[in-house]
Amino acid sequence: MYFGLSEEQTSLEESIKRYLADNAPLEVIKEMATGNQEKVKTIHKGLIDLGISALLVPEKYGGLELDILFASVVSGALGSGTAPVPFVGAYVMAPLAINLAGNEDQKEYWLPKIAGGEVIVSLGLSEFIGARENASIDFSKGKVSGRALFLIDGKNADAFIVSNKAGHLFLINSKDPGISVIELTTVDKTRTSIELLLKEVKAEILPISESNTEVINKVIDAGRIMLSADTVGAAQVMLDKAVEYSLERKQFGRQIGSFQAVKHMCAEMVAELEPCHAMIWHAAHCQENIPREARIMACHTKAHTSEVGRQVSKTAIEVHGGIGFTDELGLHYWFKRIGLNRQLLGSPELVREEAAKIQNFDQSPP
Repeated sequence: MYFGLSEEQTSLEESIKRYLADNAPLEVIKEMATGNQEKVKTIHKGLIDLGISALLVPEKYGGLELDILFASVVSGALGSGTAPVPFVGAYVMAPLAINLAGNEDQKEYWLPKIAGGEVIVSLGLSEFIGARENASIDFSKGKVSGRALFLIDGKNADAFIVSNKAGHLFLINSKDPGISVIELTTVDKTRTSIELLLKEVKAEILPISESNTEVINKVIDAGRIMLSADTVGAAQVMLDKAVEYSLERKQFGRQIGSFQAVKHMCAEMVAELEPCHAMIWHAAHCQENIPREARIMACHTKAHTSEVGRQVSKTAIEVHGGIGFTDELGLHYWFKRIGLNRQLLGSPELVREEAAKIQNFDQSPP
């Protein structure tokens, strides 16, 4: 049995990579990373025209009604191009949360707008995953107060979905006067991170999330798979660039790629990274087809690809030598993107612990 991408998935992946190569080469990424929002909007609009906002929205609400595997293909392509546009939160986790937990009025209002690229809905699930001190969400009398950290796709969002420790999901309008937005400084300049301070902000609860914690788990699992695909897409580019450079750069009259030490470095990167593609595909496949493995695979995939991504990105820079650290070459955009992905929605250590609990392997003291 062949397990891999279909012709349609491969075609979509190639279309997005080609669009980014033509419209967002490294020089454009550098401009966007320094704050050129007009170019960000142009690239974002072009990707919406390719259908990235409609992937997971059901057809009855104007979407394409595709699956997590299709979305992971898109995420990998965006990672390979270091695309500075919303996706994981706005077009994967948000429509999934609203479709799984929202009432019909919420679905009819939000899902067509998401599918059409008219709105960006950001997510902040830090309290459920593992909040820091003084970061909690309290809901009372139709209003939420508290602090939400590291919202995904938060900049310029039209609405936010936040959770409390119990996994209940609350939908709030970004224009509410009780919201204070704090932009966070991270190493990754291709994407922004924000924090929310909430003071008696009017909120709609997504009702099914009140009685079913599987909803938020499914949303988080999907997000983790998307981040894994983004990481592997970025790492693959760094590997390809390292191999290409090793065949161009000469020392002592020879290509450095002919030296055994460099050969071993490149071979190890390939050996580590290649299985990650299949791991992501299987984790994505499990979400709709093998539910008993879905959470475990999402956790293991996030943890493993985070570790492999870090190692591949580090080795790829070493193959380049000193020039690998320069802004001229731009490898740091992929390197830093991989670094932020590693921490979002749970570090490798946290998700391994979560996987251990799911499998009843947790040996930590009660």
